[in-house]
Amino acid sequence: MPPNYLKIAGGTVYDPRHGVDGQVRDLWIADGKIVDAPRDSKVRPSKTIDAAGLVVMPGGVDMHCHIAGPKVNVARKMRPEEKRVAPPVERTATTHSGTMGSVPSTFATGYKYAGMGYTSAFDAAIPPLAARHAHEEFADTPCIDKGFYLLVGNNQYIMRAIQEREPARLKAFLGWLLSAAGGYAPKIVNPGGVEVWKQHPSGNVDDLDTRVDYFDVTPRGIIRGIAQAADELKLPHRVHIHCNNLGLPGNWTTTLETMKALEGFGGHLTHIQFHSYGGGSGDEDTFNSKVVPLADYVNAHSNLTVDVGQVLFGETTSMTGDSPLGYYLSNVYKTKWFSAETEMESGCGIAPIEYKNKNLINALQWAIGLEWFLLVDDPWRVVMSTDHPNGGSFLAYPQIIRLLMDRTWRRDALASVHPLVRERSTLADLDREYSLYEICIITRAAPAKILGLDHKGHLGPGADADITIYTPDDNPQTMFELPRFVIKGGQVIVEQGELRESTFGKTLHVTPDYDKDVEADIAKWFEDYYSIRFRNYPVGEEYLHEHETVPCQ
Repeated sequence: MPPNYLKIAGGTVYDPRHGVDGQVRDLWIADGKIVDAPRDSKVRPSKTIDAAGLVVMPGGVDMHCHIAGPKVNVARKMRPEEKRVAPPVERTATTHSGTMGSVPSTFATGYKYAGMGYTSAFDAAIPPLAARHAHEEFADTPCIDKGFYLLVGNNQYIMRAIQEREPARLKAFLGWLLSAAGGYAPKIVNPGGVEVWKQHPSGNVDDLDTRVDYFDVTPRGIIRGIAQAADELKLPHRVHIHCNNLGLPGNWTTTLETMKALEGFGGHLTHIQFHSYGGGSGDEDTFNSKVVPLADYVNAHSNLTVDVGQVLFGETTSMTGDSPLGYYLSNVYKTKWFSAETEMESGCGIAPIEYKNKNLINALQWAIGLEWFLLVDDPWRVVMSTDHPNGGSFLAYPQIIRLLMDRTWRRDALASVHPLVRERSTLADLDREYSLYEICIITRAAPAKILGLDHKGHLGPGADADITIYTPDDNPQTMFELPRFVIKGGQVIVEQGELRESTFGKTLHVTPDYDKDVEADIAKWFEDYYSIRFRNYPVGEEYLHEHETVPCQ
């Protein structure tokens, strides 16, 4: 009995993984996967989508966003003023109701990602102790596959292992932690800095060689120790780094040192825009872009990849596993804020913020993000993100695409912001325009490759049948805001902006091999210091719902 085939006929296909740049092709789908065309020419598909004149790409992959877990849930409660004015997602025969604003509800998040052609998204900062909460929210987030990164850069067990020069113990603990929490990759946030904040409120680390009290470790040692462990575990996505001193003038030197600290290891630097600032501390008169030297370093070192964290103008919510940053932003914006500590593991800070195009700092942040896209030579090593919602909503991706593809519109936008941006950045001098092929790379193929997802981000046989079909338009923003069809796992879920089916997708996680002998030491640590017992810490299978283990290689 032949399978039920879905055929996408005559579309203009973009598949950078296989070097396909706007070629008219057919795609065949069976059992949720892309397959070779049947050898028997008499075989007919059960359904055919006529894609003649339409653009066919893999489904979008957002490798850095904040969509689940305790910080996101707190932010939703913290911003009722947004919920009162933002149009809700209405309940229909196929959708639940949902609330919008800068931090949408779980249902609204899934629907809006799918409606824009994205089929996978990864939350970037989950405390391992709160993993159950994140998995429960993932189970409520429809239409997309999900995964999350575990916060480890201020984990006290890891700092002890580094202090005591026991890399084998660190590696085993990291393997155990990812398995126990159902996580996908290790996330380092302000290494050492959050721990200093916990010890000395209003404190932080100044540079990569500042020593953390009580642990006698440095940010540099934390980065290298975790990067080595991640590489040795052969994780599909090695280590995901939020550098020290985010958002502070002059922080580019710390960022450059972080890049150098990764020599010999793979590493991904996230929301790099927020880490690319020149100038003196607290000095608006000297604030400027330092993308050129940083991008030059990335271009010359193939072990590094980045996502941008593009700023868009308007109100949003900052949320981060970087407690001192949350405190700093609350003082800058004179707003309410929230801070939380997760015992032994991490912290977080949440504050409402607003980016204004006539504000020099905000306008430079906007320009610096665009510089990163335009100055990294290889689009396979720079990924689209807004650090949703920190720089802006993921719903702004089509606007960013237009800025990258249309230099005339980009120049018009530059003319509308603070005039000193032209003097303190190189944006005005950059003529590069992205092609559709390159847009497909930075929104789909590259994030899937960087994440080690061999079955996503491409349209070859064996790939998940996650496909977005667009109607071409002279305005790229219009094109990418409203896909003609979105297909998830071989099923048409969106047609011309309307959700036809509400699937729930899978949770993607890893179970690396590790030395099980470490568990006795971990259990003793829990009994001595945690408020939760060791045996109650790992996330049970029942929390994972639909899930898939991604192999470590």
